[in-house]
Amino acid sequence: MASENVIGGLILAGGASRRMGRDKALVDWDGRRAIDRVFELAGQVCGEVLVSGGDYGLPFVADPHPGAGPVAGVLAGAPALQARGYSAMLVLAVDAPTLRVSDLQLLLDEGGAGAAFETLPLPLVVRIDALPANAENDWPLRRLVERSGVKAVACPDDVLRRARGANDADEQARLLTP
Repeated sequence: MASENVIGGLILAGGASRRMGRDKALVDWDGRRAIDRVFELAGQVCGEVLVSGGDYGLPFVADPHPGAGPVAGVLAGAPALQARGYSAMLVLAVDAPTLRVSDLQLLLDEGGAGAAFETLPLPLVVRIDALPANAENDWPLRRLVERSGVKAVACPDDVLRRARGANDADEQARLLTP
């Protein structure tokens, strides 16, 4: 599934960022916006990348249901990527800008419907045709992941730390500390 020809990227950046106190996509991470770091990461493994949730000067897909939650972003991004010829997508959260390609490779190497870590719904690799036809915008992300039939992959502790991302300034500081 890791082939650039079949996988598109989708960055979820539409959350309210209540705990962070400001738009997580715009938070500075060592001199770069979070959205730019995640976009670059996705670009290393995906043919094209779209942002769902806002226009940050990057290719994006409008979220027809703002505030409905991350599943609404996935459901907006999936047909946009499919229309561009992608059969699968890598879904990333904007608040996890310290992830590495090697972290994602654990998911990209799985076949079938895709993969997610056992303890987290994101990052997610999923075949677009595996997304449930009856999925609703307000579903919890974990329900979408489970009903897509993706494989649950063990998550090493160092990867878990990066994949959880940062919801507030303290979590950001911990991720920036080696």
